[in-house]
Amino acid sequence: MPSKKGSRKKSSRKYGKAAGKTVASAMRRKKKGTLRSGKGGKGGKVKSRKQAIAIGLSEARKKGAKVPKKASK
Repeated sequence: MPSKKGSRKKSSRKYGKAAGKTVASAMRRKKKGTLRSGKGGKGGKVKSRKQAIAIGLSEARKKGAKVPKKASK
């Protein structure tokens, strides 16, 4: 029986490297306590990990990084 070691399918990345860096930056700002929600940082402090990730992805989209479109409801 042949081994399946090298038969792994290569797929394209959903998110680019730049998007990951932007999300990581948002997570650091959340931990530091400087990440804020809302336009211009006028909103309240972000406490949720999910919200920090969402803000990081949003910032990455604005910069033009490779990020999938938002899921529409």
